[in-house]
Amino acid sequence: MNPRNPLLDWDVFPDFPSITADHVIPAMQSVVTRSTSELEMLEKARPRTWHGLLVPLERLSDRVFRTWGLATHLHNVRNNAAMRQAYAQAQPLVVEFSNRMGQSRPVYDALLALRDGPGFSGFSHALQRTILLLLRDATLQGVGLSAEDRKRFNAISQELAELATRFSNNVLDVTQAYALTLTSRDEVDGLPADSLALAASMSRARGHAQATAEDGPWTITLDLPSFLSFMQHATRRDLREAVYRAYITRASSGEKDNLPLIGRILSLRKELAALLGFAHFADMSLARKMAPGVEHIMALLREIRQAATDPGLQDLIELGDLARVQGQNEEVRPWDVMFWAERLKEQRLGLRDDILRPYFPLPAILQGLFDLTEELFGVRIQKRDSVPVWHPDATYYRVMDAAGNEIAGLFLDPYARPQEKRSGAWMDELTGRSTACAPAGRESRLPVAYINCNQRPPLDTAPSLMSFQEVATLFHEFGHALQHMLTTSRHGFVAGISNIEWDAVELPSQFMENWCYQRSVLTRLARHHETGAPMEPELVDKLLCGRTFRSGSNALRQVSFALTDLALHTADPDGLDVLDVAQRIARDTLPLPPLPEDRFLCSFNHIFSGGYAAGYYSYKWAEVLSADAFEAFVEAGLDDLQARRSAGLRFRDTVLATGGGRHPMDVFRLFRGRVPDVRALLRQEGFLPGKRDN
Repeated sequence: MNPRNPLLDWDVFPDFPSITADHVIPAMQSVVTRSTSELEMLEKARPRTWHGLLVPLERLSDRVFRTWGLATHLHNVRNNAAMRQAYAQAQPLVVEFSNRMGQSRPVYDALLALRDGPGFSGFSHALQRTILLLLRDATLQGVGLSAEDRKRFNAISQELAELATRFSNNVLDVTQAYALTLTSRDEVDGLPADSLALAASMSRARGHAQATAEDGPWTITLDLPSFLSFMQHATRRDLREAVYRAYITRASSGEKDNLPLIGRILSLRKELAALLGFAHFADMSLARKMAPGVEHIMALLREIRQAATDPGLQDLIELGDLARVQGQNEEVRPWDVMFWAERLKEQRLGLRDDILRPYFPLPAILQGLFDLTEELFGVRIQKRDSVPVWHPDATYYRVMDAAGNEIAGLFLDPYARPQEKRSGAWMDELTGRSTACAPAGRESRLPVAYINCNQRPPLDTAPSLMSFQEVATLFHEFGHALQHMLTTSRHGFVAGISNIEWDAVELPSQFMENWCYQRSVLTRLARHHETGAPMEPELVDKLLCGRTFRSGSNALRQVSFALTDLALHTADPDGLDVLDVAQRIARDTLPLPPLPEDRFLCSFNHIFSGGYAAGYYSYKWAEVLSADAFEAFVEAGLDDLQARRSAGLRFRDTVLATGGGRHPMDVFRLFRGRVPDVRALLRQEGFLPGKRDN
């Protein structure tokens, strides 16, 4: 009798604590073997009804990708040498299965028969989209290639998957390896009390058992909570420079050097695109996106760059003026920007991180977020303790409709664990809504989301006290989760976040960020963790005014990343100096050019190991959608609870409910009644006069 494998043996929730690296390979071998066998039977049957074709196709694909998704989640949040090795060994099985399914000519022909048959027009929007998207994906996975070209396509896919994992692991390893331990008070001068406490906890984690916030030693790492705090507050300019240089050169030397991987990734992507008849990888990438072409994207980025350039230059001038007044005779360098930006924010707005954090304890922020969700979308969220989790930091929440029915679930893992958890913040799915894949006795499978963040953990007796940026990040990821959890589509291929065009998938996430800047919401959210006192109205005013603080610089930074991404994926990679491309675009776009030795590309996970290759522009593209969508609430009246609820339910029934079942432009029109207007974003960022949304 085979021993139980907890990676496979579950219906609603896995037994996370019992899953180990040893389970990964047997589990993936099992599901791939079974699903491949079912695919072969489906190919022989050649069904010509949607139920006969799409239901078994969804089930056999879901079996593999649900299991692999769980393994990937644990690889991201509980990374260790054994899990990393098992993941790398199992990954080729998944890539091979994905290509095998996508390149199935009998399935493709059956899908064509459905598309061209007399009943297609009578199918629901979701079913029509499912068929069309599966046909599109089959084409992009090489179903039409010759046997020789298909063999090469599959080899490239395998190598790209392996390279992406290596790239991400290298960044994680180098980030974990860096530690600057400081022992004298002058070395940590300027750091607020909570930053000192964080630095002391980092020291204790590295063997300095007696480290305290008052006496040290203090350890600075390249994990974002530590890095940002040090760059914003440390007065020792030489130490800021050392930490900054370490950050911008991560994974750019020695055996962890990602630069050779970048060259190989770009070459393989170019070859992959050429096999499918595309001029370059960007065109291949855009076949799955909302934007109609590279020129449309470039036009948007140029419009934003033009609007942001003068404000961005003014931002730099103001930092230089302040630095000189405060006694820095040298010109502002990259390691000065965050420090003087914080001083300028303190001077102009009276905003300091250590003043704001006590008003944003995680438990209260979560409750405020859940209350807002109930007001806008009519759903309630409650903690449930009986569900197993992968780490004590993680918590499970039930999502219920107005009648009290459980309609979705949410896991939240909020804190940084640099020794095992990848950096950044992201949302992913454990399971998606599906009728075909419902557990026995259930009409439909529960959609369950993960939200993973990397904010400061609780320190001593205080709860996790969040920066305002961390609050916005939590709202952002929760927006992704809402689209996954509140979908009404029961066809798994297009339910929730599945098969939404990548440059539209940021719409609900960026939409939710807007509520952090709405006065009545912020007033409810911001309460002191010790006294319960609300944030003073004057401080709320300053925080709201801070929304457009350095918005020019921030917009130009995002535009620079997006232009670099497109340039790398439209160029011929042979002989391409990728660092020179990045440097040139940054010099042409940013007020303060990067250092010649800047190697940020070597840790640019988004485009080399994430899903944003030739798609980083999606952030700005979706910001246009989200800003315009939020203006619907401004127009309705943000303080009119009935009007706000009405707009919220309309947003839920269109953007959040539809999933991938309609084209995102059609979904936006359903909600807004027209196409999106870029001026909404320019107004929001302070580049144009317009409506106030707070």
